[in-house]
Amino acid sequence: MITKGIKELCAEAEEIVETWTVAQAMEQYGNDDVTFVDIRDVRELWREGAIPGALHAPRGMLEFWVDPASPYAKEVFQSGKRFAFFCAGGMRSALAAKAVHEMGLAPVCHIEGGFAAWKAAEGTIEAVEKK
Repeated sequence: MITKGIKELCAEAEEIVETWTVAQAMEQYGNDDVTFVDIRDVRELWREGAIPGALHAPRGMLEFWVDPASPYAKEVFQSGKRFAFFCAGGMRSALAAKAVHEMGLAPVCHIEGGFAAWKAAEGTIEAVEKK
């Protein structure tokens, strides 16, 4: 039986990692010291579009891409920049930001409301074509 639900897990994550509003994210968009990280599934990108310039790091590979000792490591995560994680609505990104924070990646935050909030605030979006 489940003893802790997703709402509790996300609330715990938000107690640990910084949460940006979409307004804060829009203020930081384009800042060379901030990397926006889209953890949505590629099918979500194809369907909804993406924030231009955001790094796509699928949630299922995130810890492997962050760990420099992993055979799947991505150098971008060793850049020392701030990483702003987002998903569709802000729940997966809260959990993802907590996970990488616990791995030692810093500074990290996640965007409250995720891509849906960005889109509702008329943030810049680009189409993503299937490869």
